[in-house]
Amino acid sequence: MSDTIFAPATAAGRAAVAIVRLSGPAVRFVLETIAGPLPEPRRASVRRLHDRDGSVLDQALVLWFPGPASFTGEDTAELHLHGGRAVLAVILDRLARFPGCRSAGPGEFTRRALSNGRMDLAEVEGLADLVDAETELQRRQALRQLDGRLSRAVGKWREMLLDASALLEAELDFADEGDVGPDAHRPAAESIATVLQDIRSAERDAERGEIIRAGVTVVIAGPPNAGKSTLMNRLARRDVSIVTPHAGTTRDAVEARLELVGIPVTLVDTAGLRETDDAVEKIGVARSLERARSADLGLWVTPSGVVSDLPPTEGEWIRIRSKSDLWPGAAVLPGEIALSAETGEGLDVLLDRLRSRIAAMAGSGTADPVAVRARHREALAKGARSLEAALALLDRDGPIELAAEEIRQALWALSELVGTVRVDDMLDRLFAGFCIGK
Repeated sequence: MSDTIFAPATAAGRAAVAIVRLSGPAVRFVLETIAGPLPEPRRASVRRLHDRDGSVLDQALVLWFPGPASFTGEDTAELHLHGGRAVLAVILDRLARFPGCRSAGPGEFTRRALSNGRMDLAEVEGLADLVDAETELQRRQALRQLDGRLSRAVGKWREMLLDASALLEAELDFADEGDVGPDAHRPAAESIATVLQDIRSAERDAERGEIIRAGVTVVIAGPPNAGKSTLMNRLARRDVSIVTPHAGTTRDAVEARLELVGIPVTLVDTAGLRETDDAVEKIGVARSLERARSADLGLWVTPSGVVSDLPPTEGEWIRIRSKSDLWPGAAVLPGEIALSAETGEGLDVLLDRLRSRIAAMAGSGTADPVAVRARHREALAKGARSLEAALALLDRDGPIELAAEEIRQALWALSELVGTVRVDDMLDRLFAGFCIGK
């Protein structure tokens, strides 16, 4: 990382202030060249920024953060500029003309923080989640990850397993010496069992964390002209789907985002399900079935007064009898909701049912989730399997060498959680989702 990188850290467009961040070995030289003597570390200083010919580019606040006590662990700086597009453009152009300076890629500042030991992988993921947070629950959960909740748990488990591993190695190597008894693996087994219990608990709670982080998908499905698009617009509180009296108007999935019980919800309106010879509509029906299969929850909409078919896929469905204003007194089966998207009748009942189902999915564990991603859950499961195998060997006085190897495998899985063991492809995907300048 010999290059010095720079990038805007504020959104594009006209604004009161635009912030440009820099990180790398040339930061000191850049600041001294365009802003004069270095300001006092971590203290904002008003400076005129100059071009090569001495002309003034802007008057800005300049902050200087010498490494390693900086976000990236390198020398870093921030230029708080006036937010006009022309000001930002000329500053970026001037920075690009310094030798060894270049524009940063997505997430490159944070990736340097990871590489320089300023953050671990779990904390980086927390930062990414905080930037993307849409709800209060997501914000709080992301802050806990950024604050090192998972990292501290992994650190505790790792220390306990290292102690257990040391006891097993001592019994292997020094069993013939007086200060190491033949049953040194017993306290090791107790430590392993404690860590295993904690990991299994975190693994069970991980699904709650994933739902809070990623949200749930709710699909609206049913036959043509059942009122699905009208219901979609009513739930989204805006005109998202086109509504006409003609069957087959919706040909492809239409999405809207909303929030229920603090969980982000992706609402999906789908094409009416029926047999058709229309090639385009056939594609829409196939896509509707695919979205229904992958959804967390479905709303199966059938008009009142019409014989109701069963939902097309397995899973959890809320059955709705739509257009109840046109069929007053029509039969409603137990569990069905009579609803009119036109008048709003039954809409509160449906929303209460949705809130209840989504809250149940998010769960109500005794503690906040430690793990919040599928990657976390997979690593925890891998570590737990190794610890179970180690315990089984120790319980039946199996070869201690094999038990020690299982503990090493568990430690490897825990290292994957916080990035001690790096997987470059996974890191590339993670940082590709970051914004420039973060």
